Amino acid sequence: MDVEKTKKRCAVLQVEAFISQKRRSGVLIERNDDDTVHVHWKGAAEMILAMCSSYYDASGVVKDLDDGERTKFEEIIQGMAASSLRCIAFAHKQVPDEEYQNLKEQKKLKEDSLTLLGLVGKDPCRPGVKKAVEDCQYAGVNIKMITGDNVFTARAIATECGILKPGQDLSSGAVVEGEEFRNYTPHERMEKVEKIQVMARSSPFDKLLMVQCLKQKGHVVAVTGDGTDDAPALKEADIGLSMGIQGTEAAKESSDIIILDDSFASIATVLRWGRCVYTNIQKFIQFLLTVNVATLCINFLAAVSTGEVPLTTVQLFWVNLYMDILGALALATERPTKELLEKPPVGRTEPLITNIMWRNLLAQALYQIAVLLTLQFNGESIFGVTKKVNHTSVFNTFMLCQVFNKFNARKLEKKNVFDDIHKNKMFIGITGVTIVIQVVMVEFLKRFTDTERLNWEQWGACIAIAAASCPLGWAVKCLPVPKKPIFSYLKWNVTGFGSKFVTNLYIIFHKGKLIK
Repeated sequence: MDVEKTKKRCAVLQVEAFISQKRRSGVLIERNDDDTVHVHWKGAAEMILAMCSSYYDASGVVKDLDDGERTKFEEIIQGMAASSLRCIAFAHKQVPDEEYQNLKEQKKLKEDSLTLLGLVGKDPCRPGVKKAVEDCQYAGVNIKMITGDNVFTARAIATECGILKPGQDLSSGAVVEGEEFRNYTPHERMEKVEKIQVMARSSPFDKLLMVQCLKQKGHVVAVTGDGTDDAPALKEADIGLSMGIQGTEAAKESSDIIILDDSFASIATVLRWGRCVYTNIQKFIQFLLTVNVATLCINFLAAVSTGEVPLTTVQLFWVNLYMDILGALALATERPTKELLEKPPVGRTEPLITNIMWRNLLAQALYQIAVLLTLQFNGESIFGVTKKVNHTSVFNTFMLCQVFNKFNARKLEKKNVFDDIHKNKMFIGITGVTIVIQVVMVEFLKRFTDTERLNWEQWGACIAIAAASCPLGWAVKCLPVPKKPIFSYLKWNVTGFGSKFVTNLYIIFHKGKLIK
């Protein structure tokens, strides 16, 4: 068939666009060669089949569609659905002239007594979808599939992708139809929403309703979609993910993240990077608070005791420059690791600064305070140096402590802080640059930084004291911490930051464009 020639032989008289409630679309055409008018329908197979009263057999002969033949077609549709195929049917009818005049007045296409042209099963699962679903589930994400397909197709696809386990079916409440979910009472809906894994024959309102129910239950919800109808659910969700290729402008404008390749596998990547960003922020905050707590306590106690501060203005400027810029760059460039997916998702009310972070930063801060105050008050007698050299040793030791503390901050829980460090070239480069600048400031810029040159023994002592923070960090990580946030004992309302990252509890996605 030459499609262009076929189009030229016909004139479109009326179009009924696809709508999700009816799951079908139609067109009224007039043939130029004989001036006959025909109506054509396409859509969900069971919907089109219900509109037909006859069918073409294999020889092209029109036959009546009796109950027996209708049952056969229904079995074919169910068989296609069970094979993970989306089933679409086509039907048509020639419209008599007098009937056509009525259609023109009503502006509505004929929907009954059609002749079934055929059935088509399409759309196998995309490769890599099952692995992506497994990765999300491994990370503690609960995936739900909401689709307009019939229940047999939806169940087959969900089972193939790993969303449904082989034993789960309609009787367990894991699979429902949109109308059934819509007709639940609010109490029933809230009670059953977490058990539902697949919703078939759903409307955009059903998708929005599920998002609202899950949010009311306290879950962080991410929704994917590509159509204009998906816009309300994308906007209502904590995270809206739209399709970059097939997605409409309305969907993209309502979403937070656009998936450029329209692949569900990309959601697993979003999940890994979202958690990576969140964890990197925690690492930097732990590093930042450790430096600030130590600096504040050391300067305050020294000023109260002796009237002098151990760190000058220029030295503090260098500490802050390193802490805010170089330290942030080094820790923020850590790439995602598999261990990020082994942790449970972060809830809405969980604090950004966890008990583990408090344990690590307090241990390091107390160590630095104790060591540096000892050097400040007794360093001259311990090492037999002048006051100026002692002040330089305090500054040098403090700065080197932050360099080693940056290594401790790389891993919040893992004891081996040097694991995979060779993969982060930025971290290694920044550490090298920091050490070079520190050597230059101490040895060559003594007038500018108010320091004195140190000999090899003094440098060795500074490095040894600073490096001791690494075994201290290893030992501290052996200490258990309570799961309940510290501030909850004080009844402080410290809520979590970053619920908008994709460390989410639920992902709801539209099967049509994402896994097909």
